[in-house]
Amino acid sequence: MRALSLILLLTLPALAEEAKRPRITGVAHIAVFSKDVEASRRFYTGFLGYEEAYKVTGADGKLSLTFFKINERQFIELFPEREANSDRLNHIALEVDDAEAMRVYLAAKGFKVPEKTPKGRTGNLNFTIKDPDGHGVEFVQYLPDSESGKTRGKHLGAGLSATLAHVGILVGDLSKANSFYREVLGFKETWRGSRDGKVLNLVNMQVPDGTDYVEFMLYEKLPEPTARGSAHHLCLFVPEIEKSKSWLEPRAQATGYTRPMEVRTGINRRRQLNLFDPDGTRTELMEPRTVDGVPTPSSPAAPPQSSR
Repeated sequence: MRALSLILLLTLPALAEEAKRPRITGVAHIAVFSKDVEASRRFYTGFLGYEEAYKVTGADGKLSLTFFKINERQFIELFPEREANSDRLNHIALEVDDAEAMRVYLAAKGFKVPEKTPKGRTGNLNFTIKDPDGHGVEFVQYLPDSESGKTRGKHLGAGLSATLAHVGILVGDLSKANSFYREVLGFKETWRGSRDGKVLNLVNMQVPDGTDYVEFMLYEKLPEPTARGSAHHLCLFVPEIEKSKSWLEPRAQATGYTRPMEVRTGINRRRQLNLFDPDGTRTELMEPRTVDGVPTPSSPAAPPQSSR
Protein backbone atom coordinates (compact mmCIF):
# COMPACT_ATOMS: atom_id res chain seq x y z
CA MET A 1 0.00 0.00 0.00
CA ARG A 2 2.84 2.36 0.87
CA ALA A 3 4.51 1.56 -2.43
CA LEU A 4 1.26 2.25 -4.32
CA SER A 5 0.87 5.60 -2.57
CA LEU A 6 4.42 6.51 -3.52
CA ILE A 7 3.74 5.60 -7.16
CA LEU A 8 0.62 7.79 -7.20
CA LEU A 9 2.50 10.70 -5.67
CA LEU A 10 5.14 10.41 -8.34
CA THR A 11 2.67 9.83 -11.17
CA LEU A 12 0.13 12.63 -10.59
CA PRO A 13 2.61 15.51 -11.09
CA ALA A 14 3.83 13.77 -14.22
CA LEU A 15 0.27 13.53 -15.56
CA ALA A 16 -0.31 17.19 -14.81
CA GLU A 17 2.92 18.00 -16.62
CA GLU A 18 1.97 15.88 -19.64
CA ALA A 19 -1.59 17.25 -19.97
CA LYS A 20 -1.45 20.09 -22.47
CA ARG A 21 -4.09 22.75 -22.85
CA PRO A 22 -5.80 22.54 -26.25
CA ARG A 23 -6.50 25.63 -28.28
CA ILE A 24 -9.22 28.01 -27.10
CA THR A 25 -10.21 29.79 -30.28
CA GLY A 26 -13.05 32.09 -29.28
CA VAL A 27 -16.30 32.84 -27.49
CA ALA A 28 -18.90 30.38 -28.79
CA HIS A 29 -22.00 31.77 -27.10
CA ILE A 30 -23.60 33.41 -24.12
CA ALA A 31 -26.61 31.68 -22.55
CA VAL A 32 -29.24 33.68 -20.69
CA PHE A 33 -32.54 33.03 -18.95
CA SER A 34 -35.85 34.48 -20.11
CA LYS A 35 -39.03 34.99 -18.12
CA ASP A 36 -41.06 35.44 -21.31
CA VAL A 37 -39.56 33.50 -24.22
CA GLU A 38 -41.87 35.01 -26.84
CA ALA A 39 -40.95 38.54 -25.77
CA SER A 40 -37.27 37.61 -25.89
CA ARG A 41 -37.73 36.12 -29.35
CA ARG A 42 -39.13 39.44 -30.55
CA PHE A 43 -36.07 41.19 -29.19
CA TYR A 44 -33.41 38.89 -30.65
CA THR A 45 -35.16 38.18 -33.96
CA GLY A 46 -37.56 41.00 -34.78
CA PHE A 47 -35.45 43.77 -33.24
CA LEU A 48 -31.81 42.60 -33.56
CA GLY A 49 -32.56 40.63 -36.72
CA TYR A 50 -31.06 37.23 -35.86
CA GLU A 51 -32.67 33.97 -36.92
CA GLU A 52 -33.63 31.14 -34.61
CA ALA A 53 -31.41 28.37 -35.99
CA TYR A 54 -32.58 25.40 -33.90
CA LYS A 55 -34.03 24.52 -30.51
CA VAL A 56 -34.23 21.71 -27.99
CA THR A 57 -37.46 20.49 -26.41
CA GLY A 58 -38.02 18.15 -23.50
CA ALA A 59 -39.94 14.88 -23.43
CA ASP A 60 -43.08 16.89 -22.62
CA GLY A 61 -42.62 18.99 -25.75
CA LYS A 62 -41.81 22.14 -23.80
CA LEU A 63 -38.88 24.34 -24.85
CA SER A 64 -35.61 23.59 -23.08
CA LEU A 65 -33.42 26.08 -24.95
CA THR A 66 -33.17 27.81 -28.30
CA PHE A 67 -30.35 29.25 -30.39
CA PHE A 68 -30.14 32.60 -32.20
CA LYS A 69 -27.38 32.51 -34.80
CA ILE A 70 -24.90 35.38 -35.02
CA ASN A 71 -22.51 33.62 -37.41
CA GLU A 72 -21.34 30.07 -38.14
CA ARG A 73 -19.53 29.74 -34.81
CA GLN A 74 -21.29 32.15 -32.45
CA PHE A 75 -24.78 32.04 -30.94
CA ILE A 76 -27.03 33.49 -28.28
CA GLU A 77 -28.67 30.72 -26.25
CA LEU A 78 -31.97 31.36 -24.53
CA PHE A 79 -33.31 29.25 -21.66
CA PRO A 80 -36.79 29.54 -20.14
CA GLU A 81 -36.57 30.93 -16.62
CA ARG A 82 -36.03 28.30 -13.94
CA GLU A 83 -36.20 30.53 -10.90
CA ALA A 84 -37.82 33.95 -10.52
CA ASN A 85 -35.67 36.91 -9.44
CA SER A 86 -32.45 35.04 -10.24
CA ASP A 87 -29.33 35.93 -12.18
CA ARG A 88 -30.14 36.09 -15.90
CA LEU A 89 -26.77 34.61 -16.90
CA ASN A 90 -26.87 30.83 -17.42
CA HIS A 91 -23.30 30.41 -18.69
CA ILE A 92 -20.71 31.52 -21.20
CA ALA A 93 -19.11 29.12 -23.70
CA LEU A 94 -15.60 28.93 -25.13
CA GLU A 95 -14.81 27.13 -28.36
CA VAL A 96 -11.97 24.61 -28.20
CA ASP A 97 -10.43 22.42 -30.88
CA ASP A 98 -10.39 19.34 -28.62
CA ALA A 99 -12.93 19.10 -25.81
CA GLU A 100 -11.61 15.78 -24.51
CA ALA A 101 -8.09 17.17 -24.28
CA MET A 102 -9.50 20.13 -22.34
CA ARG A 103 -11.27 17.76 -19.96
CA VAL A 104 -8.03 15.85 -19.34
CA TYR A 105 -6.09 19.08 -18.91
CA LEU A 106 -8.53 20.52 -16.37
CA ALA A 107 -8.68 17.22 -14.49
CA ALA A 108 -4.90 17.33 -14.18
CA LYS A 109 -5.24 20.85 -12.78
CA GLY A 110 -7.60 19.57 -10.07
CA PHE A 111 -10.95 20.66 -11.52
CA LYS A 112 -14.05 18.53 -11.18
CA VAL A 113 -14.91 17.34 -14.68
CA PRO A 114 -17.00 14.48 -16.11
CA GLU A 115 -15.41 11.05 -16.51
CA LYS A 116 -15.53 11.56 -20.27
CA THR A 117 -16.57 14.39 -22.53
CA PRO A 118 -20.25 13.94 -23.38
CA LYS A 119 -22.03 14.82 -26.60
CA GLY A 120 -24.60 17.48 -25.78
CA ARG A 121 -28.23 17.67 -26.81
CA THR A 122 -27.35 19.53 -30.00
CA GLY A 123 -24.65 17.03 -31.00
CA ASN A 124 -21.48 18.92 -30.05
CA LEU A 125 -18.91 17.77 -27.51
CA ASN A 126 -19.14 19.91 -24.39
CA PHE A 127 -18.91 20.10 -20.62
CA THR A 128 -19.20 22.90 -18.06
CA ILE A 129 -17.26 23.90 -14.94
CA LYS A 130 -17.54 26.88 -12.58
CA ASP A 131 -15.14 29.82 -12.54
CA PRO A 132 -14.10 31.45 -9.22
CA ASP A 133 -17.20 33.68 -9.19
CA GLY A 134 -19.54 30.76 -9.79
CA HIS A 135 -20.22 31.47 -13.47
CA GLY A 136 -20.72 28.43 -15.65
CA VAL A 137 -17.97 28.15 -18.28
CA GLU A 138 -18.74 25.65 -21.03
CA PHE A 139 -16.09 24.25 -23.35
CA VAL A 140 -17.52 23.22 -26.70
CA GLN A 141 -16.05 21.46 -29.72
CA TYR A 142 -18.20 21.80 -32.82
CA LEU A 143 -18.87 18.59 -34.76
CA PRO A 144 -19.95 18.37 -38.42
CA ASP A 145 -23.01 16.21 -37.67
CA SER A 146 -24.30 18.45 -34.87
CA GLU A 147 -27.18 20.89 -35.17
CA SER A 148 -24.71 23.73 -35.63
CA GLY A 149 -22.96 21.72 -38.34
CA LYS A 150 -26.21 20.88 -40.12
CA THR A 151 -27.20 24.55 -40.22
CA ARG A 152 -23.95 25.81 -41.73
CA GLY A 153 -24.75 28.31 -44.46
CA LYS A 154 -28.31 28.67 -43.15
CA HIS A 155 -30.11 31.13 -40.86
CA LEU A 156 -27.70 33.94 -41.62
CA GLY A 157 -30.36 36.62 -41.74
CA ALA A 158 -30.22 40.40 -41.65
CA GLY A 159 -28.65 40.42 -38.19
CA LEU A 160 -27.43 43.64 -36.67
CA SER A 161 -23.87 42.31 -36.48
CA ALA A 162 -22.00 39.17 -37.48
CA THR A 163 -19.39 39.40 -34.73
CA LEU A 164 -19.76 38.64 -31.03
CA ALA A 165 -16.68 40.53 -29.84
CA HIS A 166 -16.89 39.73 -26.14
CA VAL A 167 -19.05 38.66 -23.24
CA GLY A 168 -19.03 40.52 -19.93
CA ILE A 169 -19.15 38.83 -16.54
CA LEU A 170 -19.12 40.06 -12.95
CA VAL A 171 -15.90 39.52 -11.01
CA GLY A 172 -15.60 39.94 -7.25
CA ASP A 173 -11.94 38.96 -6.89
CA LEU A 174 -9.58 39.85 -9.73
CA SER A 175 -6.71 37.73 -8.46
CA LYS A 176 -8.86 34.60 -8.33
CA ALA A 177 -10.34 35.32 -11.77
CA ASN A 178 -6.81 35.76 -13.15
CA SER A 179 -5.68 32.50 -11.59
CA PHE A 180 -8.38 30.72 -13.60
CA TYR A 181 -8.63 32.60 -16.89
CA ARG A 182 -4.97 33.61 -17.22
CA GLU A 183 -2.97 30.97 -15.39
CA VAL A 184 -5.09 27.91 -16.18
CA LEU A 185 -6.77 28.81 -19.48
CA GLY A 186 -4.02 30.99 -20.93
CA PHE A 187 -6.04 34.16 -21.53
CA LYS A 188 -4.09 37.36 -22.21
CA GLU A 189 -4.91 40.71 -20.62
CA THR A 190 -5.24 43.40 -23.30
CA TRP A 191 -6.68 46.45 -21.52
CA ARG A 192 -7.80 47.91 -18.18
CA GLY A 193 -10.35 50.69 -17.73
CA SER A 194 -11.44 53.02 -14.92
CA ARG A 195 -14.39 55.40 -14.86
CA ASP A 196 -12.87 57.86 -12.38
CA GLY A 197 -9.16 57.10 -12.66
CA LYS A 198 -9.06 55.93 -9.07
CA VAL A 199 -10.72 52.51 -9.03
CA LEU A 200 -10.37 49.87 -11.72
CA ASN A 201 -13.68 48.84 -13.30
CA LEU A 202 -12.89 46.72 -16.37
CA VAL A 203 -10.29 44.18 -17.44
CA ASN A 204 -10.34 42.70 -20.94
CA MET A 205 -9.03 39.14 -21.24
CA GLN A 206 -8.46 37.76 -24.74
CA VAL A 207 -8.75 34.06 -25.54
CA PRO A 208 -5.29 32.54 -26.13
CA ASP A 209 -5.88 31.43 -29.73
CA GLY A 210 -8.24 34.05 -31.17
CA THR A 211 -9.39 37.65 -30.92
CA ASP A 212 -12.59 37.30 -28.85
CA TYR A 213 -12.39 38.26 -25.20
CA VAL A 214 -14.11 38.10 -21.84
CA GLU A 215 -14.64 41.42 -20.08
CA PHE A 216 -14.29 41.35 -16.29
CA MET A 217 -16.70 43.78 -14.63
CA LEU A 218 -15.05 44.41 -11.25
CA TYR A 219 -17.00 44.92 -8.05
CA GLU A 220 -16.08 45.33 -4.40
CA LYS A 221 -19.39 43.67 -3.61
CA LEU A 222 -21.28 41.79 -6.29
CA PRO A 223 -24.80 43.13 -7.02
CA GLU A 224 -27.85 41.13 -6.09
CA PRO A 225 -28.91 38.59 -8.76
CA THR A 226 -31.82 40.81 -9.85
CA ALA A 227 -29.42 43.70 -10.57
CA ARG A 228 -26.89 41.88 -12.77
CA GLY A 229 -28.56 42.03 -16.16
CA SER A 230 -26.89 45.25 -17.27
CA ALA A 231 -23.46 44.04 -16.15
CA HIS A 232 -23.59 40.54 -17.60
CA HIS A 233 -23.71 41.31 -21.31
CA LEU A 234 -22.78 40.48 -24.86
CA CYS A 235 -20.96 42.90 -27.13
CA LEU A 236 -21.49 43.07 -30.89
CA PHE A 237 -19.03 44.87 -33.14
CA VAL A 238 -20.72 47.23 -35.64
CA PRO A 239 -18.82 49.29 -38.24
CA GLU A 240 -20.73 52.55 -37.69
CA ILE A 241 -22.88 53.02 -34.62
CA GLU A 242 -25.11 55.76 -36.09
CA LYS A 243 -25.99 53.57 -39.08
CA SER A 244 -26.84 50.73 -36.70
CA LYS A 245 -29.09 53.05 -34.73
CA SER A 246 -30.86 54.13 -37.91
CA TRP A 247 -31.31 50.47 -38.88
CA LEU A 248 -32.80 49.72 -35.46
CA GLU A 249 -35.26 52.62 -35.18
CA PRO A 250 -37.99 51.28 -37.51
CA ARG A 251 -37.54 47.80 -36.05
CA ALA A 252 -38.04 49.25 -32.57
CA GLN A 253 -41.42 50.63 -33.63
CA ALA A 254 -42.40 47.34 -35.25
CA THR A 255 -41.46 45.22 -32.23
CA GLY A 256 -42.48 47.57 -29.44
CA TYR A 257 -38.99 48.30 -28.13
CA THR A 258 -39.40 51.56 -26.21
CA ARG A 259 -36.18 52.07 -24.28
CA PRO A 260 -34.03 55.07 -25.27
CA MET A 261 -31.26 54.43 -27.80
CA GLU A 262 -28.43 56.77 -26.90
CA VAL A 263 -25.01 56.69 -28.57
CA ARG A 264 -22.28 57.29 -26.02
CA THR A 265 -18.51 57.07 -25.86
CA GLY A 266 -17.29 54.46 -23.38
CA ILE A 267 -14.26 54.71 -21.13
CA ASN A 268 -12.38 52.82 -23.84
CA ARG A 269 -13.14 55.82 -26.14
CA ARG A 270 -15.25 53.73 -28.52
CA ARG A 271 -18.78 54.71 -29.51
CA GLN A 272 -21.38 52.43 -27.98
CA LEU A 273 -25.12 51.87 -27.86
CA ASN A 274 -26.74 49.75 -25.16
CA LEU A 275 -29.89 47.70 -25.75
CA PHE A 276 -31.77 45.58 -23.23
CA ASP A 277 -33.83 42.44 -23.69
CA PRO A 278 -37.10 42.03 -21.72
CA ASP A 279 -35.18 40.57 -18.76
CA GLY A 280 -32.67 43.42 -18.68
CA THR A 281 -29.76 41.50 -20.19
CA ARG A 282 -27.65 44.04 -22.05
CA THR A 283 -26.56 43.87 -25.66
CA GLU A 284 -23.77 46.36 -26.22
CA LEU A 285 -23.15 47.62 -29.75
CA MET A 286 -19.63 48.94 -30.13
CA GLU A 287 -17.42 50.25 -32.90
CA PRO A 288 -14.15 48.29 -33.17
CA ARG A 289 -12.03 51.47 -33.16
CA THR A 290 -11.65 54.48 -30.87
CA VAL A 291 -13.20 57.82 -31.78
CA ASP A 292 -9.87 59.10 -33.18
CA GLY A 293 -8.18 55.82 -34.07
CA VAL A 294 -5.64 56.20 -31.26
CA PRO A 295 -5.52 53.25 -28.82
CA THR A 296 -6.77 54.02 -25.32
CA PRO A 297 -4.04 53.33 -22.72
CA SER A 298 -4.74 50.92 -19.89
CA SER A 299 -5.62 52.42 -16.54
CA PRO A 300 -3.09 52.11 -13.68
CA ALA A 301 -5.93 52.35 -11.12
CA ALA A 302 -6.13 49.80 -8.34
CA PRO A 303 -8.96 47.23 -8.41
CA PRO A 304 -11.74 47.35 -5.83
CA GLN A 305 -10.65 46.10 -2.42
CA SER A 306 -12.21 42.66 -2.82
CA SER A 307 -10.74 42.35 -6.34
CA ARG A 308 -7.12 42.74 -5.26
